[in-house]
Amino acid sequence: MVTPPSPRRSAAGAGAAAGAPRVLLALVVLYGFMSFLVYRVIHMRHVAPLDSDASPDEFSEGRVLQHLRRLVVDIPCRQEGRPGLETAAQYIKGQLEGLAAHAGPEYRVDVEETIVSGSFSMMFLRHRVTLGYRNHKNIVMRISSNVSEEDEPSLLVNGHFDSPLGSPGAADCGSCVASMLELSRLMLESGWIPPRPVIFLFNGAEELFLLGSHGFMKTHKWSSTVGAFINIEASGSGGADLVCQSGPGSWPSRIYAQTAKYPMANSVAQDMFGIIPGDTDYRIFAEDVAKIPGLDIIFVLGGYFYHTSYDTLENLLPGSIQARGENLFNLVKAFTNSPMLLKESERSNKAVNEGIDDLRAIFFDYLTWFMIFYPRDVSLIIHSLPVAIFLLTPLFLSFPNITMISLFRTVLDLARGMLLHAFGVILAIVVPAMTAGLRLLFTKNAMNWFAHPCLAFFMFVPASLVGLLLPRIIWGLSEQSHFWGAFGLYSLVTLAYMLAGLSGGFLTFFISMSLLLGRFISSISRKQLGQQSPKSLFGYVIPMIPCLLYCLYYGGFLIQFLIEKMGMMGSLPKPYGHFVPDIIVGAMVGLVVGWCFGPLAPIVSCWLAKASILHGFLQITVVAMAVSSQVFPYSTGAPKRVVLQHTFVTDASNIVESNYGFSVVDANSLEFVFNNAPEAAKWLKDNSELSLKEKYRSDRSTWVVSKFSRKH
Repeated sequence: MVTPPSPRRSAAGAGAAAGAPRVLLALVVLYGFMSFLVYRVIHMRHVAPLDSDASPDEFSEGRVLQHLRRLVVDIPCRQEGRPGLETAAQYIKGQLEGLAAHAGPEYRVDVEETIVSGSFSMMFLRHRVTLGYRNHKNIVMRISSNVSEEDEPSLLVNGHFDSPLGSPGAADCGSCVASMLELSRLMLESGWIPPRPVIFLFNGAEELFLLGSHGFMKTHKWSSTVGAFINIEASGSGGADLVCQSGPGSWPSRIYAQTAKYPMANSVAQDMFGIIPGDTDYRIFAEDVAKIPGLDIIFVLGGYFYHTSYDTLENLLPGSIQARGENLFNLVKAFTNSPMLLKESERSNKAVNEGIDDLRAIFFDYLTWFMIFYPRDVSLIIHSLPVAIFLLTPLFLSFPNITMISLFRTVLDLARGMLLHAFGVILAIVVPAMTAGLRLLFTKNAMNWFAHPCLAFFMFVPASLVGLLLPRIIWGLSEQSHFWGAFGLYSLVTLAYMLAGLSGGFLTFFISMSLLLGRFISSISRKQLGQQSPKSLFGYVIPMIPCLLYCLYYGGFLIQFLIEKMGMMGSLPKPYGHFVPDIIVGAMVGLVVGWCFGPLAPIVSCWLAKASILHGFLQITVVAMAVSSQVFPYSTGAPKRVVLQHTFVTDASNIVESNYGFSVVDANSLEFVFNNAPEAAKWLKDNSELSLKEKYRSDRSTWVVSKFSRKH
């Protein structure tokens, strides 16, 4: 016999159904506003660049662009062995010598041009690479007070002026060199005298496996005085300047947290950087050659143009260089004033005598407005709090009638709620991934969202919400079980991160604490406005806004970065390789939806976990899939990468094989290229020297990599 619902519950359900459209509309408006704010912050729209006529005691993006125009437009081809690289070196040296000539008597300025040679081995992509090099040029400038000693501990600021093959190198790394020129001018014209020397290394061979920085560390007289370093790089055309690596120890990241005007740093980036197939000069300074404390600061957005002919002045994101420069000047001041700036021998003695913590800290920025930083040992305490609260929750919920039976039932309800929320988050990831794969069964083109990331939003976010809310329709639990189950899940994930020694637990810790705050405020508002009133819902949502805004910022940045890098992830074998990028992006969007909307799901599910709402989300998904299938994946602002390579296979002095390779580096194959670029197909077919067949593959165990520049 079916028990009819009570009048109170029926009335509550009817009220929730009637309020569902208003709740959905309000949440759409809220998330829309937060997304707009996040977009502006990520693309540095809130930073106003200064023109070239700005005050001399301020960093000016306009003056940086003047240097950059000279390096990129007037001096083409800054690759090793090309005349442009030498011309760029002479331009940099001339600018530095001009600054030195006009420096006041309170400064000591030295400018040197050095030629470096050497050899070393390194592990790259799990292979040992042996490199020999000679006659690479570095330009070095040292600014200090007129009373400084030659062997005084110094700060190194590093950037490279060579560019990759086929690229003008405006962002990578002309922007770094031009920023360093403006920074050195600012130091000498602002009247600030550095308490410790500052060394500017303009190295001329970074693209060739970090040769310039290795040569400096092995041969230059000032290398032994370096007590800290700042390496500036670019893997995109702008955006916030992300601290991707810091260390050894937590001192450099603490300095950054205290002084950066527009901070963008995240300790999770350090956990992830090791799996990214790339390196910077940070590796030479902090890991392979020396153990110098430092920061690796990189432009990471605008990756569409990275290492392509589109890396030009026009594609730089305005405001990015201004924010970088103001951050750099503050960092230079902080590092040179720090008592921790020590030479290698002094660092070793201080670490032994004072027991300096060598563990990396937990830190993250909040929308580039400020940073939160705490040591690893502090994280062991505060990241354990949510689990401790969760373990005590059954006692609180059973009080004052605490019995073994009531405790067991409460624990069982919380376990069900935790499993339900975990299942919802898993479905939020799986459903959009399946949606992505399903679409490719009916269309030939992958990555239709590549040039239009908003398509990924409309395709995958509604599908993810279906997965997140579906279990709450199928299995009915009390709101209390939903809430404390979600809290328990985030608490256990925080604990898991901590036990694994990873840094990502700060996000789930933030969510857990925000859930408690929202629950407390919501309990007060519900007494005033009623249990099922849409107005009472915002007693829970409003305290959660800081957390939700950060999750959007963190997740939005990650998705944008991932989408841009999908264009250079490589061409995977058919047939599965065609599906991989779409599935990865769909799953990542689902994970971010789990972060951004998951904390609200326990409370809003009584309004949104309705069949009619989920049907609407599915309809939006289907329409978005149909529309996106008609959109071309690439554009001028997001071009497709193709590689044309001429390969020689030699045996001693004899050429065994010579062939051309024409390939793609994403999921859309050569057939896609030929269908949409018939002139390329015609040229390949008519050229008798080219073949679409693979003719020779050498044994990788015989590979030896050597890099040599021209002799002087």
